[in-house]
Amino acid sequence: PGPQMELEALRSIYEGDACFRELSPISFQYRVGENGDPKAFLVEVSWPETYPQTAPVISMDAFFNNTISSAVKRSILDKLMVEVEANLGTAMTYTLFEYAKDNKELLMENQPVNTATSVSDSIAIGTPAVPASKKKDKKEQLSKTQKRKLADKTDNKGELPRGWNWVDVIK
Repeated sequence: PGPQMELEALRSIYEGDACFRELSPISFQYRVGENGDPKAFLVEVSWPETYPQTAPVISMDAFFNNTISSAVKRSILDKLMVEVEANLGTAMTYTLFEYAKDNKELLMENQPVNTATSVSDSIAIGTPAVPASKKKDKKEQLSKTQKRKLADKTDNKGELPRGWNWVDVIK
């Protein structure tokens, strides 16, 4: 019952967050940092059957991380495991992702940037339009509440009532 509730919580917390990916109901990825940021990295958390009584499996093996030195990956994993130890027995996937986000600079402080930048530059030149358009689609998706608000504004025929976007001068 625990992981199921955590799964639903994660889905609602990260809904519409382009950095979060649910690989399976027990396996998640979170990208810390913007696409193209040489210090961005991807953390993957998977839940064993006995989670959260036992530690989740944290991996930095994603292809996304292939420019990160193994020493940096190791130290990120070590720091995340400290968090895991502190949170054993509780739903901790969100805690781990947030910890990684909050400590991104610290976690990546030993990552040499010069090598990584040239790699991501060449990738960026080849496909300039793709990441940008992908990002836009993500933003355009309205949440259920936003859709409902839109529906409330229109009078069911999709016509907006006269004056719905008038600027209120009195304010």
